[in-house]
Amino acid sequence: MPSVSKTARIQSGADLNPETLKQLNEYLATLEPTEVLEWAINTLPNLYQTTAFGLTGLATLDMINKISVERNQNHIVPLIFLDTLYHFKETLELSQRCKETYNVPLKVFKPMRCTTTSDFETEYGQKLWETDEDSYDYLIKVEPARRAYEELGVKSVITGRRRSQKGDREAIPILEVDGTGLIKLNPLAYWDFQQVWTYIRANEVPYNTLIDQGYKSIGDWHSTHAPNSGDERSGRWSGQQKTECGLHKDYFKMRAAFMASKKKREAQQPQQSPIVV
Repeated sequence: MPSVSKTARIQSGADLNPETLKQLNEYLATLEPTEVLEWAINTLPNLYQTTAFGLTGLATLDMINKISVERNQNHIVPLIFLDTLYHFKETLELSQRCKETYNVPLKVFKPMRCTTTSDFETEYGQKLWETDEDSYDYLIKVEPARRAYEELGVKSVITGRRRSQKGDREAIPILEVDGTGLIKLNPLAYWDFQQVWTYIRANEVPYNTLIDQGYKSIGDWHSTHAPNSGDERSGRWSGQQKTECGLHKDYFKMRAAFMASKKKREAQQPQQSPIVV
């Protein structure tokens, strides 16, 4: 098969068939993360960065900012932040600090029709993550992300996933296309935790103060603890056979699971007796 152009502008995920992805990933694997990001900025369509302000996302944010400064431009890649309504206050404070430090456009999306935790629990009940985990993941991450992509016209996203985080991430490529056609770029896929942390400290990147308390991977407060092993994500969903929140799982399967659960809940609700006039 002929060699794929490494610099041709990509229009959509449809341009990236398996052989093209293979060749591009072989090329991108030879580059440093900053070079991968420069390639993405030049090549990928409608590019955004999705982040919960973990260390990998922060290092990526800083790298993009440096590229933007070198090009004498404002911050080139806007941020999408999914506010689950259950983030640590330290995470929310960090999101604002990064917005101000890097002067970056920050697009915040929350669960549908919810502004506060109280709104969410009034609609779906308390501790939904315990009673219906699939629905919880869909409502706080999957649906808001899909809504963000549609409203903003997103075709490509930069993620903070790395192979050293293990689980479902252990073999991720730098470039991939998901089942919806969304292009995903994992620029630090081959870095480990120490490489990321060294970058953060060397470049004085703002980071979550929970890191200083032993946390390494930080999500919602109810499912995040300091790791109890060498695996940096072992503090997430402790005691469960779970390594992802749903954002990087099959969208159609997540939606189907949510709809099935919703139908079951509705069937279990007591039927109101008809009003006799």
